[in-house]
Amino acid sequence: MAAAAAAETSEASTAGLALAEANINWQRLDKTRFHLIGAILFTAQQGALHPTAVVKTRMQVAEGGLSHMSGFSVFRRILRSDGIPGVFRGFGTSAVGALPGRVFALTSLEVSKEMAFKYSEHFDMSEASRIAVANGIAGLVSSIFSSAYFVPLDVICQRLMVQGLPGMATYRGPFDVISKVVRTEGLRGLYRGFGITMLTQSPASALWWSAYGGAQHAIWRSLGYGIDSQKKPSQSELVVVQATAGTIAGACSSIITTPIDTIKTRLQVMDNYGRGRPSVMKTTRVLLEEDGWRGFYRGFGPRFLNMSLWGTSMIVTYELIKRLSVKPE
Repeated sequence: MAAAAAAETSEASTAGLALAEANINWQRLDKTRFHLIGAILFTAQQGALHPTAVVKTRMQVAEGGLSHMSGFSVFRRILRSDGIPGVFRGFGTSAVGALPGRVFALTSLEVSKEMAFKYSEHFDMSEASRIAVANGIAGLVSSIFSSAYFVPLDVICQRLMVQGLPGMATYRGPFDVISKVVRTEGLRGLYRGFGITMLTQSPASALWWSAYGGAQHAIWRSLGYGIDSQKKPSQSELVVVQATAGTIAGACSSIITTPIDTIKTRLQVMDNYGRGRPSVMKTTRVLLEEDGWRGFYRGFGPRFLNMSLWGTSMIVTYELIKRLSVKPE
């Protein structure tokens, strides 16, 4: 959700394309309606993409078999063994648990963005530069707050996703996961992968939005919307261009970030190393021993699909939420 609010950066950057009507800022929104509609639509989006997350997670932690199968084959195998509930393992916990996190992340991002934008008035910067700097600072602040909330939720959901695999524990539900993890490792067990998440999430987000901005700019230019253009694109054109740019950005980001995501996922869910408490170095070493360098791209297909679809649906969903939440004038 933190990344979603950065969509306003892209809107502002297209002001020269006569797209000012797309720039719906924080002051123009009915906050209650915005969070309520956002909770409903983003939960629906999350549910549509959850099966790809389950497949990706299982491929990343499997010690053979699943790790060498295609994503579609793993998906069919889960359906055969567990049915529809199998591909939605952990969704209930993720959906319910993410609701306050989304509000928290969006609010912290928007508040810090407005503060940074106002403070930048004291500097000799163009408006485009001020918007870029303000969004960058806000994204960093929101990332820190979001990670503190979402990493434990991620640990819980991923453990529910992989239960039933060889060597994986079985849980009666999310509270059983919390109980067992805290009993064996203390609260720090719920924050496995927090460091690597903090170190990688901000660069990954920057990469996503950089690719998105570049792709959107190139598409607008190819359609004849230059800086001096006075014509305005239709709403359908706006949605299609943003959706296409989001797809390209998600695809580019997944290629570069999948190895880090694989290490983080295994670090969060695997316990049977027999070498003391797991760490990034131990997890990396075990992954190399199991499958060599190709092991870092386990689950790449589902992750590629997940991030591409996420980028597209996030942009379209976020724009729709904002339009439905504008205060009456």
